[in-house]
Amino acid sequence: MATSLQPDQDASPPVVLSGSPTEPKKHRDPDGWRSRLYRLDLKATPYVYVAPFFLVFAAFGLFPLVYTGWLSLQKVELGGEAEWRGFDNYLRLWDSDFFWNALANTFTIGLISTVPQLLMALGLAHLLNYRIRGRGFYRVAVLAPYATSIAAAALVFAQLFNTDYGLINQLLGYVGIDAVNWETEKWPAQIAISTIVTWRWTGYNALIYLAAMQAVPNDLYEAAALDGASRFRQFISITIPSIKPTILFTIVVSTIGATQLFGEPLIFGGSLGIGGGSGNQYQTLSLLMYEKGWITGALGQASAIAWVMLLLLLLIGLVQHLLGRSGRGKKKDGAARS
Repeated sequence: MATSLQPDQDASPPVVLSGSPTEPKKHRDPDGWRSRLYRLDLKATPYVYVAPFFLVFAAFGLFPLVYTGWLSLQKVELGGEAEWRGFDNYLRLWDSDFFWNALANTFTIGLISTVPQLLMALGLAHLLNYRIRGRGFYRVAVLAPYATSIAAAALVFAQLFNTDYGLINQLLGYVGIDAVNWETEKWPAQIAISTIVTWRWTGYNALIYLAAMQAVPNDLYEAAALDGASRFRQFISITIPSIKPTILFTIVVSTIGATQLFGEPLIFGGSLGIGGGSGNQYQTLSLLMYEKGWITGALGQASAIAWVMLLLLLLIGLVQHLLGRSGRGKKKDGAARS
């Protein structure tokens, strides 16, 4: 007779002791650490990518800025120890005729170089915006002066404006004008230096204007042409208002560049370039800062001049912001009224 192998239905289940090998283990997510690592990667990767920029900026931008600000409050001679003076360096600049002369020269040279430069750049961009033969060559050609080094350009123009044998005085002599002392007189020297700046940066600004002009819709010009507007009227009424933000940008950038003008007057003046000529007639703030720091050894005063230049640049940026903001506000008001 066969014996049933089925277990007894009334038998109780086996008792599992705590800590025995047969105890069921708690469920663990094998991918939990991977999820945390993935979330950490999403959050940390962007900071890792931008970290090199901030490290370089902190080392070569922020630290020199802060350190220069600290030096401006000290009396520091080249190779000596620092001595706390507070705002004495700034007060000495306020009472210095050399500082105000350099500030005035920086303003006048910047004005003489910026205004003609941007006007000529605007005209060049308007001409290059038309479909003329060889306009690709002209676009490259106008950028060639920008690619020229400051030293080379300044040396060439120094020879052109030489008082004794310069080409400019020779041309003036042909039309009956006496020779001009381009190096010793104030206004001729500033005009000569402004000519170097204008020659180098006109093409660069022209290409910026050209890029902005090409973004203006052609429908506006076609509608104006149908209404009988001439090309000059289209330029005044359509082109300039459409690229006004770009014009404001170039004005601010050119003004900042004029504030930091250094290489052109330094090389133009030769041995007298650091002092801005025999009578400081074209000494800019950058030249005065260099003279105070490395010629006279007054690093505290040079640092104070550097911070004054920084404050001027911040003021220029604030003016740009306010002008741009007022322009956008007027546009919104005009759109709301219409």
